[in-house]
Amino acid sequence: LNFAISKSSLNPDTTYLGETKNAVVGNGLGSLLFCTLTFTYSCFTAPRICVLGPPASGKTTKIPNALWANLIQERLSNVDCIKQGWILEGFPENQEQAWMLQSSGIIPRHVVVLYAPDTVLIERNSGKRLDPFTEEVYHTTFDWPSDLLVQQRLVEPEDLSEQEISKKLMEYHRNFPGVFQIYQKVLKSINADQPSMDVLSQVLTYVQTRHRSAAPFTPRILFCGPPGSGKSLQAALIAQKYDVVNICCGQLLKEAVADKTKLGELVKPYIDSGYPVPDNLVMKILAARLNALDCMTNGWVLYGFPRDDVNALNCSVFHRVFFFNLPCDSIMERLSQRRIDPVTGERYHTTFRPAPTPEIQARLRQNPRDKEENIEKRVETYYRNAKELEDFYEDAFYVNADQDPYVIFEFIESCIIKPLPCKKVKRS
Repeated sequence: LNFAISKSSLNPDTTYLGETKNAVVGNGLGSLLFCTLTFTYSCFTAPRICVLGPPASGKTTKIPNALWANLIQERLSNVDCIKQGWILEGFPENQEQAWMLQSSGIIPRHVVVLYAPDTVLIERNSGKRLDPFTEEVYHTTFDWPSDLLVQQRLVEPEDLSEQEISKKLMEYHRNFPGVFQIYQKVLKSINADQPSMDVLSQVLTYVQTRHRSAAPFTPRILFCGPPGSGKSLQAALIAQKYDVVNICCGQLLKEAVADKTKLGELVKPYIDSGYPVPDNLVMKILAARLNALDCMTNGWVLYGFPRDDVNALNCSVFHRVFFFNLPCDSIMERLSQRRIDPVTGERYHTTFRPAPTPEIQARLRQNPRDKEENIEKRVETYYRNAKELEDFYEDAFYVNADQDPYVIFEFIESCIIKPLPCKKVKRS
């Protein structure tokens, strides 16, 4: 939420990706919006906002669109932007850039477009002055510094001639219809030729609204928990009742190997040797599956990934996250007594579901993964990163997995149906 991206040049000292540090593109609305929303943000999902409008000031370097999209995607993938939201100011400038943002998965929930007569914009720009030491922008009428030394060193930006501004405005007017076409369902135009606080009030009113969509709700549900906690059973029950796609990350990797895909060939040596598959390979296979038509249409329930907070940063945003809690003794009892029939593939348990006949009992085998020493390693691996995941998913639900499976299912179902929890911000 408290981030804007100011586009000025490729110089690391002036291309600023991070907290708003000065009046960025336009009249600095991103800065005001950042300050205000920091204190008013309460109950809606982390905002994703674009603030667009005619060019104002500052030297704009022509950078390839693909490079801009990659830079912005990298910044918005950071944990602060994912959890708190973001404000992207002055970008995209044309339809091609908007398409590239969409293809990178950057889709704003609100787009604010400021407009004003060209004569007003030209007049505003003619009064702008730049402090070459601090790169702060001032204005001869609206924001003149009180420090005499600062006044003396102010200079007029190089590209503030009326001819240059008129050229930029023509380019903006030529490109804007393409941007409007893409964002028209989430776009709000606001007159910028009025006091800045009035503009801010109208923008705040708009960005704090929720858009109504006719699109079907497509659940994205994540189950986290130690091995043996019942994630696969609950995922199957949820998938069966709500017709969502049941995705086990481990099974997904095995299918890629069995299908002999290019990624599957890279994964195969790790699976054969029992070593963890590198995260970048897992993410590519998982992303392809989650972007499939059935997942996009029906939604999905995922378990077996992410394994830590680094993985979580690169995953899609989940509607619901559940952590399954189960004592180590129960985990050991559930897993170490599992058996499989090599003839039929049927699964049994020496206590909870014994083989029906002595013949079947005699041929049962134990998966090496279910030996006690291997179970201990798997449980230790999970709990090594569990705290990071729990901290990352602050609004997650916690499930007591040491009870009847259908009691667990009813609890999970109630959490899926109820509205999203509100995030309350402490005011200082």
